[in-house]
Amino acid sequence: MMAKTNSRWIILACLLLAALLAWVASGPYRTLAAIRDAVKTEDAGALARQVDFPALRASLKLQLQDRIVREAGAGVQADPFGAFGLRIATGLAGGLVDAMVTPAGLGALMEGRKSWNRASGIAPPSRRDTTGQSEPLPDPRHRFESPSRFTATVAHAGGDEVVFVLTRQGLQWKLSDIRLAE
Repeated sequence: MMAKTNSRWIILACLLLAALLAWVASGPYRTLAAIRDAVKTEDAGALARQVDFPALRASLKLQLQDRIVREAGAGVQADPFGAFGLRIATGLAGGLVDAMVTPAGLGALMEGRKSWNRASGIAPPSRRDTTGQSEPLPDPRHRFESPSRFTATVAHAGGDEVVFVLTRQGLQWKLSDIRLAE
């Protein structure tokens, strides 16, 4: 009688563990779906719940600063005035990232798009008619890099790719990095 009760507890524990693992493994897919829905409905609050803003800002700042320095070239870096200009440019890029990669910045971007569409005479799409709109994160290639890191790579028409990196924080997944095309 005692062995039967113990085996039931073991089976229940195994089922709960399997359910927890399935929940965690499906997290990145659920997060990507939530990001798509938030972008489609232009819901900055819903999008903000899916983003790790400090990590995303830090990553984008580094990428933009690196790109500015590489495009300026060694000649500009060697010149004292050029180096000073690079410092100003990278500082401005960092400030721009700080301003735009926030919940309020996302809302402003989405509101700006709405305002631009209204000013351009473009009627907002009805919920039934979404033809002609581009799909957010169209047909990404998915990959787990580790149990706590997941990437979704989106190829654009020009051949450039953008990699969206989601990281696990406890049982929740959030967008923490966007690797811009080189």
